[in-house]
Amino acid sequence: MSLSNFMAFLPELVVLTGALILFVIALGENRVRAARLTALGTALAVLVTSLLCFGQEATLFHGAYRVDLFSQVLKLVFAIGFLLILLLSGGLTDIRKDVKPEYFLFLTLSVSGLLMLVSSVDIITLVIALEVSAFPLYLMVPMRRERTGQRVQMESAIKYVMFGIAANGIMLFGMSYLVGLTGTTSLPQMMTRLQPLMHTPLAIVGLALTFAGVFYKLAIFPFHFWTPDVYQGAANETAGLVASLPKVGGVAILIRFASLAAPDHRVVALLLAVLAVGSMFYGNLIALQQKDFKRLLGFSGIAHAGYAVVGFVALDQAGFSAAIYYITGYLLMVLACFVVICRVSRDGLNVGIEELAGLHRRAPLLAVTLAVGVFALAGIPPFVGFMGKLALLKAALAKGYLVLVVIAMVNAAIAVYYYLCVVREAWFRDPGDLPSIHLDWPTRTLCILLIGGILALGIFPARVLKTISSSIDEANLGPRSVPAAVIDDGRGGLVPGETRHLVQGVVP
Repeated sequence: MSLSNFMAFLPELVVLTGALILFVIALGENRVRAARLTALGTALAVLVTSLLCFGQEATLFHGAYRVDLFSQVLKLVFAIGFLLILLLSGGLTDIRKDVKPEYFLFLTLSVSGLLMLVSSVDIITLVIALEVSAFPLYLMVPMRRERTGQRVQMESAIKYVMFGIAANGIMLFGMSYLVGLTGTTSLPQMMTRLQPLMHTPLAIVGLALTFAGVFYKLAIFPFHFWTPDVYQGAANETAGLVASLPKVGGVAILIRFASLAAPDHRVVALLLAVLAVGSMFYGNLIALQQKDFKRLLGFSGIAHAGYAVVGFVALDQAGFSAAIYYITGYLLMVLACFVVICRVSRDGLNVGIEELAGLHRRAPLLAVTLAVGVFALAGIPPFVGFMGKLALLKAALAKGYLVLVVIAMVNAAIAVYYYLCVVREAWFRDPGDLPSIHLDWPTRTLCILLIGGILALGIFPARVLKTISSSIDEANLGPRSVPAAVIDDGRGGLVPGETRHLVQGVVP
């Protein structure tokens, strides 16, 4: 491996080295502090190396693994999210003491899978990275400390694993269709060869089944069943992880597969529109009845996944860029809510909405963080939630999906009600006998970083969207029209065709 290639893969090498060190630490006893410091050091190193390697390009495994601007933008997001989640973790009061080092090990392994996921441009490497990112999460959910008469974490873990296995099976079945039709596992080659076949029933069915595994990661209706139970059953810190980083990875992979149908594939667009509408209505309407804050965020997450899919309906670069921008903002918004849950929680218990009463007196910084996070989720300016929804709706409206845009706006109005209920408890209720909350410096730092990030992305979206759009363009994931057409015949040859839309990168 040349020095330039080594530098391009440095973030992955750093996180794998950190995971190896954590594995050795986990072999001993009473090494929780060492494990947490090692994980924090790894997160900082990944963030620094991601910044240093920004702009470099390289390939590995005969083109199956590619570092480009698209993957580097997302790796930077993962590095920031990794650091924020470690600041969120704190003392892990609800994780069994004997497995806390393993908790940090599995967290690091999951992040390593996500880093590899966004650089995987071959189905084989993609599936491997997807499982590396997912299986540690399956093990982290049941690590919650057991209480008398309460083993809900075991039920949550079983549901998480079983639904995950079922979704993966459906996804692999769909991938087998795509590989059979194109004769390749390489996504760039598949993009070329699938274009003339994209309107055939087998191609549509294969792509729809392939979407299933990604929909599971995003908690898209009807692949959402695990979400509220896992949020409620997992420890607060684990739920914060499940609610944030995997969603970014899910959007990245959905872009790679949705680009196979771009541009203007009406059947695939209709499928995505139906799922978006189902997710938005189901998540928002059920969230209206929730009293547990984590369950509310679980159903809210289903609705927000529906908002993100609205951008995919456009099947173009603008829609894909808006989806990444929105899900990056969602990462910060949902972590802002979970830092409040983790600090308000007494002994790691779940937090009811009524337990937020008088938070503005008990911990003013937490109350501000909660208000910023909730208002951003509700789509109120000037926060990133508003600009994200605006970008998504603009992309869908540009392709003529007026009804879908109206439905999304109606759902945003529904969501405002239950978000304002949370704000009412925190800011307009008397705390009663609820105790004051002392915040340590990592929590204060985390709150300030989250508030600043949510505001910065909302006030200055143009630069971020431009960078994301450029990364998608360089990765050849955005469609464009070309005046002369040649179509790959699937056997390596080219046959002439009439003028039509092709995926950028097909025609030299």
